[in-house]
Amino acid sequence: MKNVTRVFYISLAISVLFIIWGIIPADVWPNWNLDTVTSAIQGFLVTRFGWFYLLVTTAFLIFAIFLIVSKYGNIVLGKDGDKPEYNYLTWFGMLFSAGMGIGLVFWGAAEPIWHLTSPPYATESEAEAARTAMQYSFFHWGFHPWAVYATLALALAYFQFRKDEPGLISSTLKPLYGNKMDGGYGTLINVIAVFATVFGVATSLGLGAQQIGSGIEFISANIVNDIGTQLLIIVVVTVLYMISALTGLNRGIKYLSTTNIVLAILLMFFLLFTGPTNFIMNFFTTTLGSYISNLPEMSFRMAPFNEENATWLESWTIFYWAWWIAWAPFVGMFIARVSRGRTVREFVIGVLLVPTIFGGLWFSVFGGSAIQLQMNEGIDIAQIMTDNGSEAALFTVLENFPLTVVMATLAILLISTFFITSADSATFVLGMQTTNGHLNPDIKVKVAWGVVQSGTAAVLLWQGGLGALQTASIIAAFPFAIIMIMIIFSIFKAFREEARHYQLKRRKRES
Repeated sequence: MKNVTRVFYISLAISVLFIIWGIIPADVWPNWNLDTVTSAIQGFLVTRFGWFYLLVTTAFLIFAIFLIVSKYGNIVLGKDGDKPEYNYLTWFGMLFSAGMGIGLVFWGAAEPIWHLTSPPYATESEAEAARTAMQYSFFHWGFHPWAVYATLALALAYFQFRKDEPGLISSTLKPLYGNKMDGGYGTLINVIAVFATVFGVATSLGLGAQQIGSGIEFISANIVNDIGTQLLIIVVVTVLYMISALTGLNRGIKYLSTTNIVLAILLMFFLLFTGPTNFIMNFFTTTLGSYISNLPEMSFRMAPFNEENATWLESWTIFYWAWWIAWAPFVGMFIARVSRGRTVREFVIGVLLVPTIFGGLWFSVFGGSAIQLQMNEGIDIAQIMTDNGSEAALFTVLENFPLTVVMATLAILLISTFFITSADSATFVLGMQTTNGHLNPDIKVKVAWGVVQSGTAAVLLWQGGLGALQTASIIAAFPFAIIMIMIIFSIFKAFREEARHYQLKRRKRES
């Protein structure tokens, strides 16, 4: 395999060891199985360092906003004169599909219902609980996660396309540590990034298989959403995304990303106009206002005097912040790869604003419809999710609107294309990270990582270890958050040096 580095072999060995650890039955090694150990570590980090995740994620958002209004906003992520490779629709489709496509479909109806029945703090009425539920759904999927992605993607794009450095996480720290990043320290950083990517994506593939299975069971009386069905789904989708991966970035991922956006818009607008349209749009408008006005307070909210509220924050907000940081190497590297030629200001505005607004509208349509059914129609979606899993919420909502089978089929198709795009993007990113940042990784490398991802998801889905795998990925977010803080200082240093060089050139021209 061409250009393969030691990061590939170290990461592959760690992945295999974790898979083996994950399939050991709990009764064989009760105190040291993967679920027990990772849950204990995560519990310690969330309980003792929840404030850290909250502060650092908010710092990324403040940094992103600063870049928009700063003098550095005109810097091109590429050479002067470079033009964007993709139009806006394709670009938005790519970053959106890689960023949180499956997650939005999975949680769009489910999360607001969970928050409605178990709000982040005591509310005086069910109406207030509903408003709070939607506000926190906006919060968890809005500016903060995309600021995490934007920070890392910006650094990767800048150093790769403007400074001609390899497209590696370690390259973004060279202004601070120089050639040390070409040695063992750089390898350690890149291995952490690969670790978080492999297990984060594998978990997402497992969740996607569960929801596709739920949809197939919904529209077919003869198929049950059991482990056999889910494993078959993983096999079929693996074949499809490997075909997509082998066609390259400008064909497979590009066309699939555009398809994703079209299908998502069709499904969303169908539900918007056949559902309680006025209620949904009023809900969206008022929630958008409350989200923006309460953003500072939510960004720093802890609950030192209320154990119940603190537990909610640890289970939702802090968990999400750690999860987005764990996903940052994957999403950030992919967004960087498709953003060459855009200015810093254009890049940050696009990455922050468009997905946040679309995500808010998505939650308002699906979550708003679910809340309306729960509160006004007497359909206990919360109980249905308790009995059948969160993946059942979407199809329960669709069941109560016209063209149920057609829309459920469209939803399954959308989940499948998001599934394929995420896995396809991940094989590309993992290939880059393990071939010294090569922009077109060797096909054998992409195939190897594709098999590892699907194999990991399938084995741990079979053993019931997806939760442990997700927890392991989130644990990797803690050291990576520290790495990202250093990346911010590295970007500042590089931008200041570039500004000085620009001023010197301008003075020479003027003289």
